[in-house]
Amino acid sequence: GDVGFDPISVSRSSFTMYRAVLAAACVAAASAFAPMTALPRTAARAAVSKVGGLRMQEDLAVPFLERPPALDGSLAGDVGFDPVGFSNYFDIKWLREAELKHGRVCMLAWTGMIAQEVACLPQFSNGATPIDDFFVVPAAGLWQVFFAIGSVEFATNKFKLTPGDMFSEGREAGDLGFDPLGFGKNPAALARRRLVEVKNGRLAMIAFSGVLHQQLLTKQGTLEQLANFKAIAN
Repeated sequence: GDVGFDPISVSRSSFTMYRAVLAAACVAAASAFAPMTALPRTAARAAVSKVGGLRMQEDLAVPFLERPPALDGSLAGDVGFDPVGFSNYFDIKWLREAELKHGRVCMLAWTGMIAQEVACLPQFSNGATPIDDFFVVPAAGLWQVFFAIGSVEFATNKFKLTPGDMFSEGREAGDLGFDPLGFGKNPAALARRRLVEVKNGRLAMIAFSGVLHQQLLTKQGTLEQLANFKAIAN
């Protein structure tokens, strides 16, 4: 007899649920880049509302999670996102220093990955993708880059690299004293630029990871794929 089972309806229902879950995940991720209400923001009690029996903190990246104690909103771009709990075990200034440095490196790295598709030093030749260009550089050249970066890292931190001594002189996370254009003279402008830097850095980390994987999977440069897309062969 007819038991009322309709596989097409079930399939459509599952697809609708999948789209809803995916949309919710995208919204949660995007909220990490949402603008703050004030700059700089002071530590204040988050707006709390109840939705479906959950306590929702409206200013957090994931509203139904509790704000980590170390993330009090005093840092630019702080939306309480620390699901793994790193801020419970490491100095928050050391974590912010790491985030800013990785963001700065990835902003340069993304630019370099794109620039290599259209420019090349005369003594080298471009590979199929910028990733291939890495293997064109002689080993001695790579070691020079490695030691140069290490020297800059040690020098800018005055050979203090651990959470216990890196900020012993009272400097702020990410502040290496480099401001040749004097952007930090205006406190209001400095607060805005700090937020801009951390958000662009976060976006650059995601963008560089995307470009890297896109080139590894498609064997095409990023600009080349945009102009001449071809699907990955099965």
